[in-house]
Amino acid sequence: MHPTLLFGVRCRSGDNALPFREPGIHVRRLIDPAELRELARLGLPMVATQFCIMAMGFLDTAMAGNYASVDLAGVALGGNVLWPLFMLMSGLNMALTPMSAQLRGEGKVTAIGPLTRQGLWVALLASGVTVLVLLNASMVFALFDVDAEAARIGERYLAAAAWGIPGVMLYVTLRYTCEGLGRTLPPMVIAASALVINGILNYIFIYGKLGMPAMGGEGCGWATALTMWIELGLILLLLRCHWFRETGILDRFDGLDAARIASLVRVGLPIGLTVFLEMAVFSVLGFLVGSLGVAALAAHSIAGNINWGTYVIPLSIGSAASIRVGYCVGRRVLDDARVVARTATVLAFVYALGASALLLAIRGWIPTVYTSDGEVVRITATLLVIVAVYQVVDCTQATMVGVLRGYKDTRMPMVYSFAGLWLIALPLAAALGFGWFGRAWDVFGFWFGMAIGLTVVCMFIGRRLWQTSRNDARVLEFAAI
Repeated sequence: MHPTLLFGVRCRSGDNALPFREPGIHVRRLIDPAELRELARLGLPMVATQFCIMAMGFLDTAMAGNYASVDLAGVALGGNVLWPLFMLMSGLNMALTPMSAQLRGEGKVTAIGPLTRQGLWVALLASGVTVLVLLNASMVFALFDVDAEAARIGERYLAAAAWGIPGVMLYVTLRYTCEGLGRTLPPMVIAASALVINGILNYIFIYGKLGMPAMGGEGCGWATALTMWIELGLILLLLRCHWFRETGILDRFDGLDAARIASLVRVGLPIGLTVFLEMAVFSVLGFLVGSLGVAALAAHSIAGNINWGTYVIPLSIGSAASIRVGYCVGRRVLDDARVVARTATVLAFVYALGASALLLAIRGWIPTVYTSDGEVVRITATLLVIVAVYQVVDCTQATMVGVLRGYKDTRMPMVYSFAGLWLIALPLAAALGFGWFGRAWDVFGFWFGMAIGLTVVCMFIGRRLWQTSRNDARVLEFAAI
């Protein structure tokens, strides 16, 4: 088909149909319409995928809570160990998405297969570490003053879930490659299927159906483990698709390749650490807020759920942008990459402003969906004012980090996240919450401190994105990794 010029952007049809600008044609818009459509094509399935993953966590806690409140607490405790650790270890292979996109842009699709095979080795090695930690979770719980019965259930939940870790590590590795190929719809279908399957398995193992004994929170762990292996089975079916086959992933068996693994880890380890640091700081924050009482903890939990629900969309925009930027860098059309970066960042900021305005408008009603406790409703309604400010910078920085991953610029975002969250946000949150400088602001102080720290992170991330996107030499240096 003949290419057509649309909004100053030429679009080609075909499997790798992605917009590109003719030399000398520059679209001076904050949001480029053609790029917006590409981000939507890639990002909307990613949004749905993330919501399915989030819903799976809610389903686990809700179904465990219907069995017994102590089982809910045990599953929640186990989740505080499982998911940050999983994100750290699986993050080692997150580099596969921008690296695959870049290789596709360079026309080196057959190089994606060997890279992915090394990613599978990394997944197996990371699985070993993860399983080892999960089987010794009692040492983690011992660091905190948690209920002994809840801790026991949490340990059994993690011991059961550990059986599924190798399966899910292999699955996410193939998923990252799939997304790097511009195929974001299949992971969405798999995530939706996994949500349904996990709910059915939870029903069987938690409550003891179809001849199985009722296992409560431990049963939730077994359901999670089986779902993880089913996810792997579903994505293995995709390997026969022509767009996966042309990567050469099935052509041969490779042993460990230190050079390729080093390249993956060099880009992926900072990504994993960044995500881990963000999740871990909220886990610690939850433990600290827990000392303020039940009402404060409930309000904090509701606020966290609302913030996470809002955060999913810019997170997915950032993931889509990383694919587009990687593809543009691979094709060496760096002006196009800058258009992607600008469009994605502005889109995330505008979305965040709209979401925050809506949150402020309905902040009095939202808590009533979760609880009828008047004290919790009052605290939460006030807390959501701070959350509305917090999520503007949170959403914006999440998308900018995703853009930087497309450039393979991952080390400095990790440094900024560590410094901003752990050296500024958390100490300031504790100081304001507990009143180390005077009056204690309780849970409001914790969130205000986090908002200040994250604002610092957002400013530095924005500065880094501006510098990297405009430094062609740096971009090409990262591209050579």
